[in-house]
Amino acid sequence: MKVFVVLVSALASVSAGILPQVVPVPPKNRISRPSIEGRVTNGQNAVENQFPYQVGLSFSGSEGSWWCGGSIIDNSWVLTAAHCTSGASTVTIYYGATVRTSPKFTHTVSSSNWIQHANYLSLTLRNDISLIKTPSVTFSVAVNKISLPAIASSYSTYAGQTAVASGWGLTSDTSTSVARDLQFAHLTVITNSVCQATYGSLVVTSKVICVDGSNRTSICSGDSGGPLALDGTLIGVTSFGAEDGCEIGFPAGFTRVTSYLDWIKTNSGISA
Repeated sequence: MKVFVVLVSALASVSAGILPQVVPVPPKNRISRPSIEGRVTNGQNAVENQFPYQVGLSFSGSEGSWWCGGSIIDNSWVLTAAHCTSGASTVTIYYGATVRTSPKFTHTVSSSNWIQHANYLSLTLRNDISLIKTPSVTFSVAVNKISLPAIASSYSTYAGQTAVASGWGLTSDTSTSVARDLQFAHLTVITNSVCQATYGSLVVTSKVICVDGSNRTSICSGDSGGPLALDGTLIGVTSFGAEDGCEIGFPAGFTRVTSYLDWIKTNSGISA
């Protein structure tokens, strides 16, 4: 389950610290390659209604089409990644699906209905967050919102805690299409300083949250924009992983939701 930033090759050759030692890439640009020992990632199949806040997002634009995830945060709003909305003209939102192609219902909206962070920077995935305004949906056991973190949580790093990522992304580095069944994985949050050793501080800022990938359980292409949840609260939006693969053991990065609570409230009116 993972996502990516294409950084110019010159950046990759610079020493660690500020600049990355491992290059992150956008899922729509990632090329599948053989995985270590051919192992699949260690996610699990979700059961019906386990993640009612999870939506699938099928984007279309001049560059083609691509699949992302998102989180319902209100009857009329979905939160996802800016690298998912970037370059797209329309999106079809899949609600209440466990089997990806069998949602309870769908809505298709145009780019005029989303708000991409004005300071999104694709080079380093800075401010990788977008809001999608949707037709109002009626909540049910299959379709429901996830809570945003309390403002009081803004100072929490979450390091050492176990969160849950979900999505229909690739289940291995050799996969060529997104998953049929919704997958989830328990992932341990690591400190930003540990994550910076891999991706550098230009990518891993205070507005990023990282998880450990050493057991080869991770996010992958197609999971972009999807949720990282802790105790029923949305703490991260799937943003990036290593260019070389989802199973190679490097950390994965998420946009830190607590850093964008004011932005979310200003643009949608939603507060924790």
